[in-house]
Amino acid sequence: MCGFMKDLVVAKKQKDSADLSVEERNLLSVAYKNVIGARRASWRMLNLEENKNQELVSTYRQQVEAELKQICEEVVTLLNESLIPASKAANDIESQVFYLKMTGDYFRYFAEFQPDARHAQDAEKHYQQALEIATGGSDKEKSTTGESGESESGGLAPTHPIRLGLALNYSVCFYEILKDPKAACSLAKQAFDDAIAKLDKLDESSYKDSTLIMQLLRDNLTLWTQDQDNPAGDDDAEAD
Repeated sequence: MCGFMKDLVVAKKQKDSADLSVEERNLLSVAYKNVIGARRASWRMLNLEENKNQELVSTYRQQVEAELKQICEEVVTLLNESLIPASKAANDIESQVFYLKMTGDYFRYFAEFQPDARHAQDAEKHYQQALEIATGGSDKEKSTTGESGESESGGLAPTHPIRLGLALNYSVCFYEILKDPKAACSLAKQAFDDAIAKLDKLDESSYKDSTLIMQLLRDNLTLWTQDQDNPAGDDDAEAD
């Protein structure tokens, strides 16, 4: 599936129409999420303290890390060279936020097994760019929301599932990768509060997705505020 979606992006770029439809965009995300999700789970198991010094486990962990690296690099290349430029050319706010968030996600995955400053900084940079576009250039949504799910300020509605998913994953990045629990809680709480304030404007078609992400934001806030020293192995919730 990943190979098919990669070929589709390349083919569209060659025809000067690299932007994907909503359905194609979601298929791309799910295809790579399934592939990398299994490897992230394997890496976490192999990286447990009791397994670290076993030679066979170490060899297998290196193999998994090589596969993770290849997947992350492939996705980031597709996004930076094709999909993000195409969404900007089309002035598609939703796609820009979606792709910048996705780029931040894959740099965050990179930082999990290659914890150098560059990957963490790249994740934060792309998440922040997405957040600025999603909020219309401000951290606080003050405008009304249209039927399209975009706010009149030019960003996405506070209840839009892509904006909520961005806040969820960016806050996880603050907590797990950037080691900034205060920023993580602040971002998650702001996103949750903004969405609650606009809940009466929530589009029926996205109600299930939006309310699910709001629940995950609240669950993470509860976890983070109860225990700043989150035990290893306890996974914070993140969006697809």
